[in-house]
Amino acid sequence: MNPPAVLQTPGFAHYSIAWSPFYSSRLALASSANFGLVGNGRLHVVSLVPGPGGLPSLQLDKFFESQDGLYDLAWSEVHENHLVTASGDGSIRLWDVMLDNLAIGVWQEHTKEVFSIDWSNIQKDTFASSSWDGTVKIWKPDIPRSILTLQAHQSCVYQALFSPHQPDLVSTCSTDGTLKLFDLRSPAYATGPNANSFTNPLSAAVLTVPASTSEVLTLDWNKYRPMVLASGSVDRMVKVWDCRMVKMGDSQVGGVCESSLPGHEYAVRKLQWSPHKADLLATASYDMTCRIWNTTPMGPQPPLRYIHDAHTEFVVGCAWSLYDEGLLATCSWDSRLNVIRP
Repeated sequence: MNPPAVLQTPGFAHYSIAWSPFYSSRLALASSANFGLVGNGRLHVVSLVPGPGGLPSLQLDKFFESQDGLYDLAWSEVHENHLVTASGDGSIRLWDVMLDNLAIGVWQEHTKEVFSIDWSNIQKDTFASSSWDGTVKIWKPDIPRSILTLQAHQSCVYQALFSPHQPDLVSTCSTDGTLKLFDLRSPAYATGPNANSFTNPLSAAVLTVPASTSEVLTLDWNKYRPMVLASGSVDRMVKVWDCRMVKMGDSQVGGVCESSLPGHEYAVRKLQWSPHKADLLATASYDMTCRIWNTTPMGPQPPLRYIHDAHTEFVVGCAWSLYDEGLLATCSWDSRLNVIRP
């Protein structure tokens, strides 16, 4: 296998990577000084270009400074040069990569760090954010306030993602060890013996999956199998969940664990299903590796397909190219962005 294409950003530890949905060779990278603990952040715009000997090479096109660390980003699905970032100061910023310096939009509603952001690829004028304040907020780029707030969990919401199959379905994962599915068409508050909608309201989920006894740090929807999700958690486990029994409008606890994929030595920080194959999953971990799995239960191939171990710090992001099948980007606290074809 050829060595990875590498881009280094000295002084800025990476948090998230995303390929453009419009340009096959464009990526964006969210990073933070001092590992995101204190100090500013930086948004990098990167291109994959032909390098020496015809091998791909990474080129930094430009970067934008932010006053606080950047934890996640998402490209717009309607404007080829726009993207949004999630920041440690609770803000969300909209950037135009063709302009210089300042963000073109700022939203400040979350009361703690914004840890994830996701742009819907069905309702293309809508994006979602999740925060350590326990909420998920739904936004439109031309409206100055959020259009919906879910009190999703009583604790940190590490990630919130729109379903790629149903425009009103959002999944979340949290410190509390659960995955939850919310139907945005019927927001309501949870009821029951442990619910108190007056002092501590909690939005009603259509499904709650008790995914782990530890924190669930990441999730993703399968791109080909509706209602199938993967989760990664502090207990080092990657799990695939079949949630097809959900009846919209009801509030249920369940989810069938279709497969468990042990192997990582530390917490699983980020995972992403392939956009080209239904059974291919990439995972990034604090064990400094990115791993690629075949998720077909009891399939002819062993589950673990490949280990990328070129990083020297926590691997916190992985993203499959939307256009070039099999091309994978990984990013790490070692300030290195790698692009590989495993």
